[in-house]
Amino acid sequence: MDSSALSDDTDVAEVQWRDKKRYLWLMGLIAPTALFVMLPIVWAVNQAGWHTAAQVPLWIGPILLYVLLPVLDLRFGPDGQNPPDEVMERLENDKYYRYCTYVYIPFQYASVILGAYLFTAPDLSWLGFEGGLGWLGKIGVALSVGVLGGVGINTAHEMGHKRDSLERWLSKITLAQTFYGHFYIEHNRGHHVRVATPEDPASARFGETFWEFLPRSVFGSLRSSWELEAQRLRRLDKSPWHWSNDVLNAWAMSVVFFGILIAVFGPALIPFVVIQAIYGFSLLESVNYLEHYGLLRQKTPSGRYERCAPVHSWNSDHIVTNLFLYHLQRHSDHHANPTRRYQTLRSIDGAPNLPSGYATLIGLTYLPPLWRRLMDHRVLEHYDGDITKVNVHPRMRDKVMARYGVGAAQ
Repeated sequence: MDSSALSDDTDVAEVQWRDKKRYLWLMGLIAPTALFVMLPIVWAVNQAGWHTAAQVPLWIGPILLYVLLPVLDLRFGPDGQNPPDEVMERLENDKYYRYCTYVYIPFQYASVILGAYLFTAPDLSWLGFEGGLGWLGKIGVALSVGVLGGVGINTAHEMGHKRDSLERWLSKITLAQTFYGHFYIEHNRGHHVRVATPEDPASARFGETFWEFLPRSVFGSLRSSWELEAQRLRRLDKSPWHWSNDVLNAWAMSVVFFGILIAVFGPALIPFVVIQAIYGFSLLESVNYLEHYGLLRQKTPSGRYERCAPVHSWNSDHIVTNLFLYHLQRHSDHHANPTRRYQTLRSIDGAPNLPSGYATLIGLTYLPPLWRRLMDHRVLEHYDGDITKVNVHPRMRDKVMARYGVGAAQ
């Protein structure tokens, strides 16, 4: 085939293929606008005289995460659409997609400020309340803001992988809400290097409960991010406490932002700040937990770990949560191609697949017996029953190896 014919075929492929999800990516703005959308509903329920029930819509974040998204994932199922090779470059360079992530940030911070106001306001008569919110409403507001912070970490994840300096700064700005700015360092230079190995604090081990994993990942990632930045700065003959330390300047953004909010709204805002931040980053950690549970990169004869491949990440192609999280669930392709933009990520044949979307599974990570019943057999099936290829929790090693008839030394 001559080059002109090949070019014609490519042009035809580009003309014929269209991203059916192009405008559906705006669903990513649901989380940072949901609290605003609920205000008319809160007002209407108050007008009906149901003042306690009027605080329930302020729980929209958890309702969206644990109820609405799982139901929609079950209803609409997997996506099934992958971009062909011929359109990848054009799709990658289409700036519309990155603008979809940029616009998340102003809505995110507007909702945080709205949440701070609702949490501390002594008079919400314009919403139909007598005085301020009760603790039912306050906790709902804090958790809803926490959900948008957790989703914001994913938005920051998308931007933080890019080489563009603007996107990297936007990533740190997005992370400031949850005091998780060090994620920008650890995820890119730590997790992606050590993923699916016992050395990675953000890769869950077979038999490890989420409640064991959570502190290990939080404090292990924090320690790793500091060590990575300290090493980088020492190579430049600078102190780890230099202002260019990306861990310190990311945390400074959080301190300045919430310092201003507490100065404006008063010390009564402090419980809101703490609740939304902890809940927000716990959502990231529950996703970390399920993304690599039990998976292990094998060592080569040289003693090094094999290169990260799609088989080392759990994949999900459920379309609704993928739209909500910018294709984060196509995690196998992401780890194989970390700088690839979300719109070009593919669902890869041969990657291990989760039984549903992240939104369905996050709640199950909190319940270790149900999680293990759902996932342990899938881990073993992925390795054809060979438990020696699994990343087993040290606490469980002797028990697991004995159960499968393998010497503990192996």
